[in-house]
Amino acid sequence: MNFMKTTMLLAALTALFMVLGYSLGGSGGAIFALVIAAGMNLFTYWNADKIVLKMHKAVEVDASSHPEFYNMVRNLAQRAQLPMPKVYIVDQPQPNAFATGRDPEHSAVAATTGLLEMLSHDEIEGVMAHELGHVKNRDTLIMTMVATIAGAVSMLANFGMFFRDRNAGIAGIMAVLIAPFAAMIVQMAISRTREFGADAAAAQISGKPLSLASALAKISGQAQRIPNPVAERNPAAAQLYIVPGGVRQMFSTHPATEDRIAALEAIAHGGGSGGWSDRPDEVGDMSGLRKRSALDPTR
Repeated sequence: MNFMKTTMLLAALTALFMVLGYSLGGSGGAIFALVIAAGMNLFTYWNADKIVLKMHKAVEVDASSHPEFYNMVRNLAQRAQLPMPKVYIVDQPQPNAFATGRDPEHSAVAATTGLLEMLSHDEIEGVMAHELGHVKNRDTLIMTMVATIAGAVSMLANFGMFFRDRNAGIAGIMAVLIAPFAAMIVQMAISRTREFGADAAAAQISGKPLSLASALAKISGQAQRIPNPVAERNPAAAQLYIVPGGVRQMFSTHPATEDRIAALEAIAHGGGSGGWSDRPDEVGDMSGLRKRSALDPTR
């Protein structure tokens, strides 16, 4: 069901791009927009991981440089029956994490120094299980494609404000004004669907849904307070993170953190767990009073 919904929304976003092209240049503009969209998707397919990692100045780590963090990801990948992804650390105080790559065989996961310093071992494990959930569900490519097309719609609309056909009339003007907002709505709908799926996958992979819930509560508060230079320069990047920072809920690409926590609590207590681990030591893990993480990247 989620796959069908995502496919339909992605098709709607591409169609919106074509409609905007038509409003600016007639049938020729629509065809041109379709070709551009196809070209961007093809380019994104092969280069998504490189684009995202370079954008964040991410540094790859291994078992020698950061053994605890690397081995944690390796163990989680084995539980998820995934190929070992490349592991990166981003030197950034805002606590956050993301995954990228065109498929599980070419995937990468990254965490910020702020996240590794702030969270407990179990909470970091929950967060990285969430990112591997995105990899397992093949969300990484989808969301990068969505961000690319949505960004292109906004760019084309801005171009149209100055160079649109003067004979386009009110319909053309409305298309230019409405298209960016419509693209944002579709982007939010796709991303929110994928986030719930990744949370559920994380509960299955780690067996610690309440540790992820505790992490989300901590990250959400700090992500609003601590700036994220990458997201400020590239707002479309906000959808990559486990919790988007500096974005009002109305315009967020993610579900409300409270709703995600409630869903994870339901899983932890047997509500729709689907046979996932309901570990006794998970109960009460929302206190957030665990010791400082052992995965401090500055060690």
